[in-house]
Amino acid sequence: MKKTLFIAAALVAAIAGSAFMVADAEMESLEIGAAAPMVKYEMTDVNGQQHSLTSLAQENGVLVVFSCNTCPFVVGRDGKSDGWEDRYNEVYGVAKEAGVGMVLVNSNEAKREGADSMDEMASHSKSEGYMMPYVEDKNHQLADAFGARTTPHVFLFNKDMKLVYKGAIDDNVDSGKEVKEHYLMDALGQLKDGKEITVSSTKPLGCSIKRVDK
Repeated sequence: MKKTLFIAAALVAAIAGSAFMVADAEMESLEIGAAAPMVKYEMTDVNGQQHSLTSLAQENGVLVVFSCNTCPFVVGRDGKSDGWEDRYNEVYGVAKEAGVGMVLVNSNEAKREGADSMDEMASHSKSEGYMMPYVEDKNHQLADAFGARTTPHVFLFNKDMKLVYKGAIDDNVDSGKEVKEHYLMDALGQLKDGKEITVSSTKPLGCSIKRVDK
């Protein structure tokens, strides 16, 4: 069923001008062990507050999730899929317990005048009850520095701001109840316990980040 969903997604993307897609294979993301870039780069959240990775990091690190307002992999698909944002607040709770800060980053500059405007971000954050900051990444600067490809695409950094996990939240976008591989949750637990991250990299699946030509 899951495989069928992603095949169907790819077909619809091709027909609809790549509305959503699997990660761009040509874009290189940060390597595991790499230092977080742009740690002092300030981004504005939906409440008008400024945040940087440095200010967001807690004693054991920071979790960065590239997200948006409309991607079916984030918000779900007409009752046929939960979408990964249904798990954001749960992830936030686990991250907080692990001493890890968390932020949602919207880098969809090509949709900034529409569905991913700051006003729409604020409305979406309120309707979904986001417990973590939701910030605007102007001109997808942070996404470019990370090599972030999709919404969602997650990057977990430890207390030294070194990358310890990147990729997907888990193995089932359709249903949180049917997840078999809790990639991110496992990584957070292992980070908290001071253990090696057993699965440090998985393939990000979702909509392409909507960049603009510079």
